[in-house]
Amino acid sequence: MTISAPGTDRRVFHPAVLDLGDVVLRPWGRALDVPGGIVPALVAAAADPAVLRWTPLSASGPVDAEAYLDRCETRWAEGSAAPFAVIDAVDGSLCGNVYLGWTNRDDGVAMVGYWLLPPARGRGLATRATTAVTRWAVEHADVRRIELYHAVGNEASCRVAERAGFPYEGTLRASYTYGGDLYVDEHLHARLASDPFTE
Repeated sequence: MTISAPGTDRRVFHPAVLDLGDVVLRPWGRALDVPGGIVPALVAAAADPAVLRWTPLSASGPVDAEAYLDRCETRWAEGSAAPFAVIDAVDGSLCGNVYLGWTNRDDGVAMVGYWLLPPARGRGLATRATTAVTRWAVEHADVRRIELYHAVGNEASCRVAERAGFPYEGTLRASYTYGGDLYVDEHLHARLASDPFTE
């Protein structure tokens, strides 16, 4: 993994590009260049059935997508979150997303989440992107503990968590609603900065 423009300030996320070889993790924002434009790509991603079912992404049209990009740029500017677009290194297309944000900045606790589009699934990419972002956050933003939540029914996400070195810690009852009125149980996985990275 090659990292460019890492930050040095304690517990601040500075924009960076993480090169994983076949994909590149780039900060989300309006300047992100993908074939057909980033706004249409984001709207199409939000319409994918799995993304719609398992993630909080809401971009049902261009206005929502632009608002999402604005929020990402603001969070990068504040150093409060690190939202990365997963971009194919060959054709520049959008493959997915990996997001890391503070839940308790003073205590060094962050959470990570991800989603992938159908052509990018089944390649171990969510695991590799999650591992890369986690390592980067530990090394460059003094993250102490990283938590990962997923709906109990999302077995694919559970496998990603385990492969990325996030052991299961428990079930949170009726803890989150994924775009509807029904609250679902979630699994909590977490890793510490002191846990070894395996590759």
